[in-house]
Amino acid sequence: MKAIYVSLLAAAGVMSAGAVQAEDAAALAKSKNCMTCHQVDKKVVGPSYKDVANKYTAKDEPMLAEKIIKGGKGAWGPVPMPPNKVTPEEANTLAKWVLSLK
Repeated sequence: MKAIYVSLLAAAGVMSAGAVQAEDAAALAKSKNCMTCHQVDKKVVGPSYKDVANKYTAKDEPMLAEKIIKGGKGAWGPVPMPPNKVTPEEANTLAKWVLSLK
């Protein structure tokens, strides 16, 4: 019986850690002004994050992180995305979060 409780507590901890990480990534996106041009579920200047998540897969995560750092153009229309002042770790966090929004 004790093993069941320990397992349930461990599972709850893992699930809440995922929610905290998602909140941290959303806060990071806001702090880096990503939300000026992007929203989770609607197009603003750039595509919605859900549209990006639906277009790409986990194997595209490094490419998305690089685009977050260096900027990009042409994939979503004529308006280019400027380079962002983020560390590689922050770019990876943002790319992983965006892809989780499917």
